[in-house]
Amino acid sequence: MAKDFIGYQALTDSALRGVVRDALKRIEKSGLIGAHHFYLTFKTHHPGVDIPDFLKEQYPEEMTIIIQHQYWALKVKDDYFEVTLTFKKLPAPLHIPFDALTAFFDPGVQFGLQFRSEGEAAKPSSGPVMVPDAPAQMPERPEKSDEPEESEPMAAEKTPPGEVVSLDSFRKK
Repeated sequence: MAKDFIGYQALTDSALRGVVRDALKRIEKSGLIGAHHFYLTFKTHHPGVDIPDFLKEQYPEEMTIIIQHQYWALKVKDDYFEVTLTFKKLPAPLHIPFDALTAFFDPGVQFGLQFRSEGEAAKPSSGPVMVPDAPAQMPERPEKSDEPEESEPMAAEKTPPGEVVSLDSFRKK
């Protein structure tokens, strides 16, 4: 196979991260509408990630946050987003560069993206992939109670499996 001097994998990865950025910009302006809510998985020790130390200790590799009912101060910039969620009943501001994202999923409309990490760039089968169907059993939010809802991150290992289709399968050989 010929060497790719243009870097199509990196271009595709950047474009798909733009989908996440644009989706977050829409909810920054108008809030979540309908069944939309987001699961965002990111590398906790990626350069530029700023989260409380107790979260880095609890999730040393990856962490998934849910933007659904209670989130505050969502700010979306070209290279990162910031949001405040509650953990252990305390507000925690999070600063997450888009380059740190490894997965995005909106179970309300069965749409998801998975991104390759920098170390996987040389592997031909890795790259951003679309997740066309929702996992068979998506974790449900607990029933509403009188106490304020607390955002609970899901460990990356607990992310439900789904069918992942590599973009390589659509390329002509």
